[in-house]
Amino acid sequence: MTHAPPAPARTRTTPSSPTGARPPRRRPLAMPGPTVVLAWGTLAVLAVLVIAPLVGLLNTTFAADGRDAWGDVFASRISENLLWRPLGNSLLMGVATALLSTIVGGFLAWVVVMTDLPGRKILGVLATIPFALPSFALALAWESVFRNDLVGGSVGVLATWGLAVPDWLAWGPVPVALTLTAHYFSLSFMLIAASLASVNGDILEAAEMTGASRFAVAKDIALPVVTPAIISGALLAFAEGVSNFVTPALLGLPVRFHTLSTRLYGSITTGDTSRGYVLSIVLIVVAAMVMYASTRVTGRGSRFETISGKGGRRRTTRMGPWAWPVAAIAWAIAACTTVLPGLVLVASSLTRRTNDFASGLTLHYWLGESDPALAQGQRGVLRNPQILDAAWNTVVLGVAVAVCAGILGLLIAYVLTRSSGPRWLTGTLSVVSFVPFLIPGIALGAAFIAQFGASWGPFPSLYGTFAILVLAGVAATIPFAVRSGTAAMSQVSRDVEDSAVMAGAGLLRRLRSIVAPLTARGLLTGGVLVFVQMVRDLSLVVLLATPAMPVLAVLTYQYSSENFTQLANAVTVLIAVISVGATLLVRRFEKASQPWSDDG
Repeated sequence: MTHAPPAPARTRTTPSSPTGARPPRRRPLAMPGPTVVLAWGTLAVLAVLVIAPLVGLLNTTFAADGRDAWGDVFASRISENLLWRPLGNSLLMGVATALLSTIVGGFLAWVVVMTDLPGRKILGVLATIPFALPSFALALAWESVFRNDLVGGSVGVLATWGLAVPDWLAWGPVPVALTLTAHYFSLSFMLIAASLASVNGDILEAAEMTGASRFAVAKDIALPVVTPAIISGALLAFAEGVSNFVTPALLGLPVRFHTLSTRLYGSITTGDTSRGYVLSIVLIVVAAMVMYASTRVTGRGSRFETISGKGGRRRTTRMGPWAWPVAAIAWAIAACTTVLPGLVLVASSLTRRTNDFASGLTLHYWLGESDPALAQGQRGVLRNPQILDAAWNTVVLGVAVAVCAGILGLLIAYVLTRSSGPRWLTGTLSVVSFVPFLIPGIALGAAFIAQFGASWGPFPSLYGTFAILVLAGVAATIPFAVRSGTAAMSQVSRDVEDSAVMAGAGLLRRLRSIVAPLTARGLLTGGVLVFVQMVRDLSLVVLLATPAMPVLAVLTYQYSSENFTQLANAVTVLIAVISVGATLLVRRFEKASQPWSDDG
């Protein structure tokens, strides 16, 4: 029996393959993973919140009716008063704030961390409180004490006692620089204290045993270790001093001491928006250059290993006979920057006549009904409908921004820590989320007016609405939210999510059931910090809030400008109670205590 030979295999030909060769198989399009989709979504949100306002700001100045503003600002007869002199004043305030903050913050950090002075723990807490206070709290306290009759109106406590207060101490660059330092030295203190706490005392003692003097040990070992923290604190204080609005406005404008921030505010509020937007761009560029210099300087610095696998102990300097003088200076600084301003604000809100304790005390400015003889009939803070509405708006705004920024920050942090997508995508997301940190608050507010102040495509104008306050707040605080989210995500092991993935849980299920509960404590801490920043910040909202949508910080500035000193101080005390209370609350949720809080 024979078998027929197998039939030859047929070759399938196609028009594009006349020779009969098999064409290459087309690879199916790869579907992006869930985290990549999430990355694109969060980047789109950031584009609306961050990129669009900046683009709108630039477009407005380059429009047909705004191009002349560049020439007016940089090269015209008014540019000296509009740009160059305010720019010089801003830089002067930045340098003064940086130098004084470094000196004061560094001294207190050394006292709290490196000495055996009693009560160091309390000093450490007091040194962190000024940054939680509104910056205008210290300016109002200064005005209540040192104001003279140079610009008319009521005078301060010293003048009511018959003491002559020189003009340079009451108004202008000196009080502005001192009050800015009193507010921002906390930045340097926290950074330098944390750096000093990482210095191993055994290393210092080993150097002394080799014959090195204490001065040489401090200069060659301790100082290089804390130099990056010193530089970072100084540059942050410089940036804040350059961009701060309310302190120069309260203590400088009455004597025509202008900075970029006050010129920007004046231009926009008087209808000269194009010039104001150009000044906003200048302010953004200055702040960005400072922050870029900060990252370059600290990045190039030498690295010193101060934490090893072996347990180390902190080196404590015994003060001996210097204990009392050093303690007196440290406690005087803490009292003048934290305790006394609060007492001055409370006491001055109780005087019947402004800053005149001889006129008697009254609770009218807190609980009183309308009285034409006092504050032109304004009710007390706790009975004034406008102030109560502003307090409600302020708290709701803080909560809304904290929740929205916290959710967005967590999603961005998840992408940055878990995404396996293209590096350029996550890198872009990281950079864009950091950009608002380079933009001063008042400049960001101007950018939101430029972009959302008029109808934009299908979207109506948002100016004067609660929505624009929330959007601007989220944009301004997203760098802090992302950092808090990243710190919280770093504590969540990937193994937990890998187990959920193997069980079939999708991205949304993992975020809701695993990531959110495990990061809740860290997110709560970051959310409270965002809340505090929104409650006490004036620069961001001063251009966005309207009489129909008031907030406490703007009311304080308005009352002070109209010489309703008692009401301004009372509202400031209310803001301080909310912000400091929230700050103390967040300390209870922090896992890691401050480096100096475990002793003393």
